[in-house]
Formats: sequence, structure tokens, C-alpha cells
Amino acid sequence: MALLGFSAGLPLLLVGGTFSAWLSDLGVTRTAIGFLSWVGLAHSFKVFWAPLVDRLPVPLLTRWLGRRRAWMLTAQIAIAGALLGMSLTDPADALGLVALWAVLAAFGSASQDIAIDAYRIEAVGDDLQGAMAATYVFGYRVALLAAGAGALHLASVGSWSLAYGGMAVLMLVGIVCTLVIREPDTPRGSDSAHIEARVVAFLERTRHTGWWRDLQAWFIGAVVCPFADFFARYRWHALMLLLLVGSFRISDIFMGVMANPFYLDLGFSKGEIANIAAAFGLAMTLSGAALGGLLVARFGIPRLLLLTALLAPITNLVFVWLAGLGPERYGLVAAIVADNLSGGMAIAVFIAFLSSLTSSGYTATQYALFSSLMTLPGQFLGGFSGALVDGIGYAGMFLCSAGLGVPAVLLAAWYWRFAVQRRVGTTDFRAADVTD
Repeated sequence: MALLGFSAGLPLLLVGGTFSAWLSDLGVTRTAIGFLSWVGLAHSFKVFWAPLVDRLPVPLLTRWLGRRRAWMLTAQIAIAGALLGMSLTDPADALGLVALWAVLAAFGSASQDIAIDAYRIEAVGDDLQGAMAATYVFGYRVALLAAGAGALHLASVGSWSLAYGGMAVLMLVGIVCTLVIREPDTPRGSDSAHIEARVVAFLERTRHTGWWRDLQAWFIGAVVCPFADFFARYRWHALMLLLLVGSFRISDIFMGVMANPFYLDLGFSKGEIANIAAAFGLAMTLSGAALGGLLVARFGIPRLLLLTALLAPITNLVFVWLAGLGPERYGLVAAIVADNLSGGMAIAVFIAFLSSLTSSGYTATQYALFSSLMTLPGQFLGGFSGALVDGIGYAGMFLCSAGLGVPAVLLAAWYWRFAVQRRVGTTDFRAADVTD
């Protein structure tokens, strides 16, 4: 799980924060950098092709490796090829081509996430999901160190081409791991079996035959049933849950787009950013994730969701202070401690929360729905962050980012109250099973 987490985390910054630093280093405008962050929207739209990853076999590979591993390997090869393409292309001469390579890397990264998330949930029982999530976060954050501090150091002593070429080679970690691990064998749950039995009954009464009927059956089973299952289990409360999922990370994602350009414009060197924001930041994130896991075990998901939702806008205000302070190392250290410690806690809590909402029959599609919705609002709004900085400055942008976190606080408070009302062991609100 640690190696798969590494493979999942490696491409994220290479089409995100590190990509922004590369473009900023070349003198690309902040507005253009902000809009180019939209390549990361592939992670927000992955729900649209998650049913294919959930049900469609990869020619030859699925028979050889199994459903989850085949899609993992396909995505990993696509990511490695795209990163290699980025390393061989100069953005100063062919920015559009670099953007296309980045889109391919983001698409492959999102597809890999779908398969790995499904594997993580299906590989072990519910009692080990917390350990799987924590181990995944560890590998993921080590990859962010490599793609953040590692790439920045390679770029400072060599070139950006060397940095991205080195990251393409590191994708071998995921490729080798995928070839070695065992494919999970998970039976479908009773809820999904009941829904699909109704689909079979419907198809038996239809007049359609042949390929058209087979296509209908596949579409209903792969696309309609996962969403029908979720809304059947949670009823109208599903809408409130989706609002919570969609708003929880807006504040962090929005401000993250301009983080590295902010550090560079403030006067910090690439080496300082690598050592403090990336390397030291990793230690703070891992500490936060460990702390979050311990606190969830003690106090339950709802309370920790509310706590981390409150911390997100509060830590954004620390960056407002840093913008006025200037390039002082102690200010950067204070901002990184506040942001990454709270962010690590939020990640650990939120992964456990999202995993608890899925049904075993539709793991990939339902988790893709939640994780897509988690990133979509922040990724979309983040595209305008560069223009916002040009208009009102970094301090104003961070204040707006803090304001975007308020809805998540209100929805997390609702979730805590609702989960307490339903108590432990309810059949139609399984997320409450790990509370109190």
C-alpha cells in the first residue's frame, strides 16, 4: 500500500505545484499559470470514466493481472510516458505541447487513483481500512516529497528537463509493485445484489434483444446502479453528504495553486522552498496524518471532520501574515507547520470518511464520485487564483481562500449532529459506525 501510495502521489505535484513553479521560473504570467492548473481537473472528472475502470476489461492485461491491477498498470505506463514527454519539451517554445503532456499525465493519474482506491478498499476487511489509509498516506506523502523537494533540487542543480525525466523513472516503483501484488477477490454486498436483481428482472421484461440489451444491462449495472445504491442507503441525506464532500477541501485546494509562485515572488529560493515547504512540510503532514488517525480512533470521524474543517480557513490566515512579513524563514516555517499539520489530519480523517460511504459492489465508481466531488470545486475556482492575485494581491487571495472554508465548517457541524442522532450501527448510515 505504501508503494502504491507513492505511485499515486508522484504525478500530482508534477501537474500541479511543481508544474506551477516550473512555469513561474520561466516567466509565464500568474494568470496563465492559474488557468493551466485546470489540467488537474482530470481528478475531478474521473467519476465519468470510473464505471469503465470498475467494469471494463483491459485487453489481455485483465486476463493476466486481474481487473484492478490491469488498470493500474495501464495508467502507470501512461503517466511515465507523459512525464518523459514533458521532460523532452521546452515550455518556452511549445507551451501548448507541454500542456497536452500534462493533461495526459493528469488523466493517467486520475485513472490510477480510481483503481488504487478500489484495490485499497477491497484488499482487506473493514477492521484494517484505517491502517491501509494511513500507509497509503505515508507513501503518497513521500512521493510528494520526491515530486516537490526532489524535483526542485534537480531543477536547481541541473534543469527542469532532468527533474521531469527523473520523475518518469520513479514511476517504475508503482509498475513493479503492481506486477508483484495479488489481485483482491471481493464478493458483492447484499445491497448491490438486490439492486442488480431488480435490473435483471427489468431486462427480462424488455423487448430489446441482442447487443442493445447487453449494452443496456452494462450501462445500468456500471453507471446507474452505483448511484442508485448510494441514494437508496442514505436517502435525502445523501445530498447533504455530497455537499460536505464537495466543500471540505475547497480552501486548501484553492490556495495551493499559487503556493509555490507565492514563495518565489516573496523572495524565497528554490532550495529554501524545497527544504522547508516540501521536505519539512512532509514531516508535518505525516505527523498530522498520524495524529488524525489517533484522534479518529478516540473521538470518531464527525468530531474530527468538524475540527479539521475549522482549521483549514484558520491556517489560511497564517499565509496572510506571511505575505506582510516578507521572506523570513521563521514565517515560512510557521506557515508550513500550521498548514501541513492540519492538512495531514484532514487527509487521514477524510479518507476514512469517504471509504466508509462506499458499497463493496461499486467500490471504484462510488469512491471516484466522492473523490471527484472533493476536488472539483477547488480545482475549478483555483484556475482563477492567478487572476485574483493580479487584482488584489496575495494577502487578499488568501483571505478569499479562508472565506471559502466556511460552508465546510457548517456542513461538518451538521454531519456531527446527524451522526450522533443516528448512533452506532445504523443500517442506512454506515459512516456513523465509527463514531462515539
